[in-house]
Formats: sequence, structure tokens, C-alpha cells
Amino acid sequence: MKLNKLLLLLIFVLSATIAVAQNSSELKRKKEAIQREIELLQRNLTKTAKNKKLTQSQINALNTQISLMQNKIAVINSEIKNLDNQIHENTNTVINLKGQLSQLKKEYAGMIRFAQRNRNAYEKMMFVFAASDFNQAYKRIKYLQQFGQYRKKQAGYIQGTQKDLNYKIVVLDKNLKEKSSLLHEQENEKDKLGKNKNEQAQVLNKISKQEKQYKQDIVARKKQQAQIDRSIRAAIAREIAIAKKKAEEAARAAERAAAARAAAERAAALAKAKAENKPAPAAVAAKPKTVTANSSNNYLTATPEAARLSAAFESNRGSLPWPVATGTTTESFGKHKEGQASYDNAGITIQTNEGAAVRAVFNGKVTKVGNALGRYYVLIKHGQFFTVYQNLKSVSVGQGDDVSTKQTIGTVASSGDIPELQFQIYRGTVAQNPAGWLSGK
Repeated sequence: MKLNKLLLLLIFVLSATIAVAQNSSELKRKKEAIQREIELLQRNLTKTAKNKKLTQSQINALNTQISLMQNKIAVINSEIKNLDNQIHENTNTVINLKGQLSQLKKEYAGMIRFAQRNRNAYEKMMFVFAASDFNQAYKRIKYLQQFGQYRKKQAGYIQGTQKDLNYKIVVLDKNLKEKSSLLHEQENEKDKLGKNKNEQAQVLNKISKQEKQYKQDIVARKKQQAQIDRSIRAAIAREIAIAKKKAEEAARAAERAAAARAAAERAAALAKAKAENKPAPAAVAAKPKTVTANSSNNYLTATPEAARLSAAFESNRGSLPWPVATGTTTESFGKHKEGQASYDNAGITIQTNEGAAVRAVFNGKVTKVGNALGRYYVLIKHGQFFTVYQNLKSVSVGQGDDVSTKQTIGTVASSGDIPELQFQIYRGTVAQNPAGWLSGK
């Protein structure tokens, strides 16, 4: 019974240890990913540190870096909490194993004392012959045999329990050292966060001194972005118009074919009636099946190939690869406010490494390669969906090219010496939030 309890305890401890190890491993991966993003932003900020003129990209990088540092501290806190739970469990396990070991040693000591009292063969024979009948004598012989075997097992249990106890003590010591290391890391991150917040305060003070120039830069930048967005929406509208024209031509062709079939059937019926000397059948108006579309997006999926591509793109919502191998979002989708000015971001802004390759996030066809203010943008069609890649230094695809998932389509350019990509997703002409479509890092 005691053995069963010990085995159950060891199984429980092993299961809990595996679960905690998996959780700890996930937290560690998350922390490392956050640290890589922080380092990327820091490299970009270091390159622009000597610039007297502040840019929106620099401010976004600094704000994002502070947010990531806060996230990293939160992950470290989760790691510490996780370790505290593990330390508590391991401490209880050590106490239980010590109790089990003490009990096993007491039982083993009792068996040794009994064996000492009955250590020679004569005494064992007297113990057997003192039985009142044959059945009792047989039971005493079996008892002596089982007693010897049980004593050997008890010695094995003691060794195994001692081994488990030593292992748990080592693990507990490792947990305590790891917690001490995490607390030290937490303090370092808090110090770094404090320095970055001081830097943020200095930047805000600098902005207030350069407010007029800074506002002018924001207005100019947003005008440029709005111009590019209008050009992109116009290109999408043209694609819809082309698809609509093709759908309507297909519908008219179907109507003509239906009318021709009806005329042929009418002529055949007339000829048959004449041959059989019967009255001509009444004319029946042909009702050809026409192709209709309830919305502009339906035109984009009018063909089976486009419909399949569109469905495949939509089924990958939340798991599309990032348009760059390494990067972090510094400006999210939707409305933003800078001082008194507000503006819409039709996509997300991703800061990345200098010269980073820009990749298509899904199979599709290049609809347009545009140039605005010395920078390129690429529009790729995926059925009724479109992806847009703005602020490219160079482009390696052309209009009409078929592209595959993760295929390089160009390299990212720098905005104010900071390499960043503006990425957008449209369903028809309606902008989507890319954050909900891209996979987690």
C-alpha cells in the first residue's frame, strides 16, 4: 500500500514537472522573441541618434521599444511566478520523500532486528517445527521465504527513494538559482525601461520645441501616404472593373449561345411539324441563364480559379507568413492622433533590418508595380483579396507575374534612415487589419 502511494506521488510529480517545463520553455521563447524585437529597434535608433531632426519613424520605434520592454518584464514576472509554483511543489515533494524514506528505514530496521533474532538455521527450523499442524508449518516456511524477498525489496525501495530525493534536492537548488537570476534580470530590465522613459520624455520635450516643423513633417508624410493609398484603391477599382467587364461579356456570350440553341430547337421543331403535316408549335421565348453579381467582390471571384485562390487566402487567416523575415510593428492599423492632427493607417508599419527582403504572403498575381516619391510599391491580387507592399527600395517582379508564398518581390527602403515596410490587406476596396491575418511570431 505504501509502495502504491509512493508510485502515485512520483507519477504526479513527474507529470507536474513536464507541464511546468513546457510552460517555462514557452515563456522563455516568448521572452527571446521580444528581446530580438527590442534589439532590432535599438539598432535602428542608434543609427539615427545623431540626427537633429526627429522623424515619426524614430518616435514610433522608441514608443514600441518601451512597450516591448514592459511586455518583457511581464513575461519575466510570469517566469518568476511559474518558478515559485515549481519551488513550492518541489519543496513539498522533498518533504514527502523524506517522510517516506524515514518510514521505509524504520520498517527495514525492524526487519533487521527480527532477522538478527532468527539468524541461524536451527532457530528457523525451531520456528517451523513449533507449528501446531502441517498447514501452519507450511505457512511459516512461506512467511520466511517472503520475508527474505520483502527485505531485499525494501532495501531497493530505500535506494530508489534516496535517489529520487537527491534528484529533487538538485532540481530545487537549480530552481532557486534560476529565480535569483530572473530577479536580477528583472531589475536590469526595469533600469533599462527607466532610461528609455527618460529618453522618451526628452524626445517629447524636443518635439514641443520643434512642434511646428514636426507637424509640417507629419502633414507632408500623411499627404504622401494618402496619395499612394488613393493610387492603390484606384488600381483595385480598375481590377474590379476589368473583372466586371469580363463577367458581363461572359454573360452576354451565354445569352447569345442560349438564344442560338433556342433558335435551332425552334427550327428543328418547325421542320418536324412540317414533315409530319402538323401545325407549327407555338413560339416559346428563350430564357437564358445569366451571370449576376451581388457586389463588386463577386466579379473578382467569377472564375473557378479566382474563387479557389480567394477561398485559400481566406482559409489562411491568422496564419499568413510575415512580409519580412524579421520585424516588429511600430504603427498599428486604424486611427492615430499626433497632437491635434489625426489620420488613418490603412495597414501596419513594420520596422525591420536594413536591406531586408520583402516577401509575398500568399500565392497571387502582381497587379501593379508603382513608383511614388522615389519609392516602389507592389500590389498583388489573390482572388477578391489584395496585398500591398509599400516603401520598397527595389523590386524584383513585374506586372502580370505570378508569385508564390514567401517569394522575394523586392527590398525594403528606409524612412528617415529607419528601414520600414508599410503592409496592407484589402478585401475588394475595403482595408483589413493585417494583424488579424498574419501568423504569430
